[in-house]
Amino acid sequence: MAHPAPLIAPRATLAAELKTLLGADLLAHVFTVDEDSITVDRDAIAGVMVALRDNLEYQQMMEIAGVDYPDRPERFEVVYHLLSVTKNHRLRVRVSTDEATPVPTIVPVWPNAGWLEREVFDMYGVLFAGNPDLRRILTDYGFQGHPQRKDFPLTGYTELRYSEEDKRVVYEPVKLAQDFRNFDFMSPWEGADYVLPGDEKAGGTGEAPGKGAPTPMTAAEVKKADEAKAPPPPTPKTTESTTQTGAGAKANIKAAKTSRDGASAKTATKAAKTPATAKAEKAPTKPRAPRKPKAGGDA
Repeated sequence: MAHPAPLIAPRATLAAELKTLLGADLLAHVFTVDEDSITVDRDAIAGVMVALRDNLEYQQMMEIAGVDYPDRPERFEVVYHLLSVTKNHRLRVRVSTDEATPVPTIVPVWPNAGWLEREVFDMYGVLFAGNPDLRRILTDYGFQGHPQRKDFPLTGYTELRYSEEDKRVVYEPVKLAQDFRNFDFMSPWEGADYVLPGDEKAGGTGEAPGKGAPTPMTAAEVKKADEAKAPPPPTPKTTESTTQTGAGAKANIKAAKTSRDGASAKTATKAAKTPATAKAEKAPTKPRAPRKPKAGGDA
């Protein structure tokens, strides 16, 4: 599978030319993925750039990048990307340094290196000796720390915002709802020694707090647990015998008597009628006269 890097013309004699031109300043040469990378002595970087520009026709310096390797004694690498327009070839030049040792500037060789060195200084804290204006360029003036270092906290400790009350930019400490700074990567399913929030409420599971989820129950255990939680049968709404009316002994004796039609109890009495209902039933029914139209209006 071809890599997505731009196609460049190969330079078969580049290794010999670099060794002859740079001599002891050339520390390593690596050819990987159709790209040439060299590592040179830090103090000789300015002279190496002049030699590459004037003798090997690398006319343009395209980019300066930083890399952080915290486990190395010299944890930082400054990487220069050069382009030869006439040879259609790219070359990567590396130097290593630490937090306190400055790298000589190459602004006299390529003036555009001024801003690029400031970016590496701002993001990684690499010092460049001889840079005419070594200030922060991407972060604010009072910013503390270097964001692209591997040990820089992702959330930071200070936030920057514009205050409508003060009409200026203010700095405030970061207030996090959760602790994002100190992570515990031990999985609770592996049996953590501490008690997770909420585990103290998991009573009755048979498991100790902080020891993960309980073992799944078998089908028989699930059925037994469901039967134990089954609701009681509903109370019957009708009575089975005349002695269960709940109205007392006299009502039970009266309900036990046989009626004329052979029923074991009398039918329920009708509800008492209101005076208005009784009066309406006693009133004679008269046919209603037809309604006469009003005079002087439309029919």
